[in-house]
Amino acid sequence: MRKLTYFVGTTIDGFIAAPEGDFDFFNPHVTEDYVPHLITEYADALPTPARTALGVGNAPNTRFDTVLMGRGTYDPGLVAGLTSPYAHLRQIVLSRSLATSPDPAVEVTAEDPVKLIRRLKEEDGLGIWLCGGADLAGQLLPEIDELIVKQYPVVAGSGIPLFRADFSPRTFKLTDSRVFEGGNLVLTYAKTSH
Repeated sequence: MRKLTYFVGTTIDGFIAAPEGDFDFFNPHVTEDYVPHLITEYADALPTPARTALGVGNAPNTRFDTVLMGRGTYDPGLVAGLTSPYAHLRQIVLSRSLATSPDPAVEVTAEDPVKLIRRLKEEDGLGIWLCGGADLAGQLLPEIDELIVKQYPVVAGSGIPLFRADFSPRTFKLTDSRVFEGGNLVLTYAKTSH
């Protein structure tokens, strides 16, 4: 069975973006030792233009073959004219307000996220990457098998949280941690069975 991984950047206090959705404040903390790690370990999660610029555009996917996004996560690229941000992956945007896809390579659906992910997990293939955002992550929390948190040495004070969900504690086990020169961390957690 395929697994669902929420791979996301966050502040120390658990925000994935500013209140209006901007996340540029993470960029000053991208250090020389961090970028090679992302390219080596998570090239599948790089936008297609970044993969091309970094010389991994034609590299085969090794971790993910599908990406899920909410409308709020998809919109910034769309506004910039990038209608297919992850052309190397199967792209699915979950939205109740976007009626049709602006790109034939992007599937738009209003399907219940839990039903969708359970169906996707039954299919053959690599892992499924939950790109964001907080509402979708909150709805899919019971289905998330792995959390990979890129934690940046920033306290935002407010913004869009890692999850928007009702109080319902879930237990994850830390399986890997990496510390980089700029103070950022990559923390990997696996869902526990209890």
